[in-house]
Amino acid sequence: MSYYDVDAILTDAQKVPCTFELEIPGLGYIDDNTGGDIKKGARVLLPLWLGELLAVQRLGTSTVVNLDLPASIAPRVLNALKADARTVDLRGLAAHFYGLAARVLDLFEEEEVVDVLSEVRRDHFPHLLRMRQEALWLEK
Repeated sequence: MSYYDVDAILTDAQKVPCTFELEIPGLGYIDDNTGGDIKKGARVLLPLWLGELLAVQRLGTSTVVNLDLPASIAPRVLNALKADARTVDLRGLAAHFYGLAARVLDLFEEEEVVDVLSEVRRDHFPHLLRMRQEALWLEK
C-alpha cells in the first residue's frame, strides 16, 4: 500500500464490526455513550485501520478488540456469490469490495472466502469487460 494511494485510504476507512474484550473507561463516545465507558462485549463498527490497530494491542493477556468479518463478506453474501456472482451488487456491499476483501483476508485465515472471491473475480471480470465494451460501442 502506498501512502498516497486513495483507494487504499478509502478501503481502510470502511467500517468493520469489532467486539471489545475489555471494559475501557471514558471511551463510550465510540458507542454513542458520551462520557461513559465501553463495556466488555460491546459490538461497535470501527474503521478498518482503527479496528486492526486495536486488535493487535494487548493489555496483559487479553486483546483490546476482536475483529469480526464485515457484513459484505458474511456467509449470506458468500452463498449468494457462489450461486451467481453477477447478480450481487458488489459496489452496494462495499464501495471498495475487492480492496476490503484483500485487507480482511490479510487479517483472517478464511479459506472458503479466498475460494469464493477467486471464483467471483474469475467469473465477474469477463462480464464487466463485456459491459464496458458495449458501453464504448454505444458511445460511437
